[in-house]
Amino acid sequence: MWRTGFSRSSQAWRRACTQYGRRWQSSKAWGSGASHRFAQRNSRMARVSVLAAGMAAVAGAGAASWNASVQNDEFSSTTRLDELQSPQYCHDADKFAEAVEKLKKLLNNDEECFSVSKSDLDAHSDTYFNTHHATPEQRPRIVLYPHNTEEVSEVLKICHEYAIPVVPFSGGTSLEGHFLPTRIGCTVTLDLSKYMNKIKKLNKTDLDVEVQAGVPWEDLNDFLNEKGLLFGCDPGPGAQIGGCVANSCSGTKAYRYGTMKENVVNLTAVLADGTVIKTKRRPRKSSAGYNLNGLLIGSEGTLAVVTEATIKCHVRPAFENVAVGSFPTIADAAACTSRIIQEGIQLNAMELLDDNMMRIVNKSGATYKTDWIEAPTLFFKVGGRNKKIIAELIHEVDRIAQHHGCHKFEFAKDDDERLELWEARKVALWSVINDGKSRDPDVNVWTTDVAVPLSQFANVIGATKKDMDASGLQNAIVGHAGDGNFHTFLLYNDKEREKAGRLVDSMVKRAIDAEGTCTGEHGVGMGKRGYLLEELGDAPVDFMRRLKLAADPKRILNPDKIFKIDPEDKEGH
Repeated sequence: MWRTGFSRSSQAWRRACTQYGRRWQSSKAWGSGASHRFAQRNSRMARVSVLAAGMAAVAGAGAASWNASVQNDEFSSTTRLDELQSPQYCHDADKFAEAVEKLKKLLNNDEECFSVSKSDLDAHSDTYFNTHHATPEQRPRIVLYPHNTEEVSEVLKICHEYAIPVVPFSGGTSLEGHFLPTRIGCTVTLDLSKYMNKIKKLNKTDLDVEVQAGVPWEDLNDFLNEKGLLFGCDPGPGAQIGGCVANSCSGTKAYRYGTMKENVVNLTAVLADGTVIKTKRRPRKSSAGYNLNGLLIGSEGTLAVVTEATIKCHVRPAFENVAVGSFPTIADAAACTSRIIQEGIQLNAMELLDDNMMRIVNKSGATYKTDWIEAPTLFFKVGGRNKKIIAELIHEVDRIAQHHGCHKFEFAKDDDERLELWEARKVALWSVINDGKSRDPDVNVWTTDVAVPLSQFANVIGATKKDMDASGLQNAIVGHAGDGNFHTFLLYNDKEREKAGRLVDSMVKRAIDAEGTCTGEHGVGMGKRGYLLEELGDAPVDFMRRLKLAADPKRILNPDKIFKIDPEDKEGH
């Protein structure tokens, strides 16, 4: 059993969860890329003149102002992809070496603060559980480990000067190729997890806490739990605050406490040219200017590098229990959750696992209980100020569950049983991976998510399950039933990749057709860029591209994520 030797509440077990899922891709020597020199910034007037001349001079000089961003209407509110020239990055070997020497000097030439080892470059390029994988050539040239915001700022000043792409990195647990170094031979990865991992200050009266970007969310939650508080989001094991902000994470507790968007008070971030900004002060509300928190949360490192955050804290329930109920079909379970919401019953979490997932949990031995009913199952977290309130809430949930055909309804009798019941939900992904690898060591896992309006949840998740079961591929579904968000796990070999892709495509388009979204909490990265266009249409994405160019005119921050920034980019989703 893969978790043997670890307490389920230990930090070692959490790390094992993340590390178990990793399988770094093998790398090959990268090519040096086209050899051309990066020219100094052109003036605005020179750029307009170049535009009028048909961009010929820009192609020869490798200009790097706005990289001749807008060819048609410079005063447009949006920027179409076909209005752009390809970004000009630093592929000149001598210039790149010069920049690297400056970066190393900035970090005091301390070999603990940077790495060029193959294992580190691999580890900052891909993971086994990514759905969009790096090629062997897609590796950073160097990984940097800064100590503070000031060093991040100086790093970005140098990279901005030399037009070097920078990929921010924290926990490395994202799923859609978010930290993939797409720009071969000239990318720097900026890892904030090694040194920028401090909890700086708890403002208990104000219910907020100031942290650095590399703080693991589990460590933050452990710290807060000792104070009678909790962190409102609940992403996967190993995620860190910087990545939680970048991907706008949420998790099992979002139904009660909201997503990352609702849990950030303010951010400290470094822009592409090294400028340091703080998005707002610490009041819970403000109408002062643009919502910069909203702009940066979910921007996936394409607009700025988040280095610090002030996070809301929530008071831990005095008492909390877990109840579990199994249902004849996944549609019955989804209908039960809708009724609970419509009746205004406030729970702390409401999670759905399908029959395939329950079967895998039993087989994996990932929980001490191995006789789960192998049917669609709802897991409820019920909290309150006293046990009487909890008992009344559980009674109400039981009543609604029975109305929707619940086979068996049980709740924890003590803390150990409470942990055990919830454990089945938390080990879902790793149980699927274990089960697949026991059958085929070379099996791949494709995990992705969508979210739909609550009124559409039962129909969409039911149709998706029917589609996946008919495919012949091993699969499972888990869902955040309280907010219409669900995840699918597909196991496939190389020959089945195309079939798995068609299933994901159908699922995402089904969600979009139901007025939903291509991703509820995983983010877009590389894997869902095409779906974002299908979901929103051209104009909103063109507006995002315009904002990107305004904040990052050289396009150095996490290139190619969320939407295309290069008309020569031929990748699909």
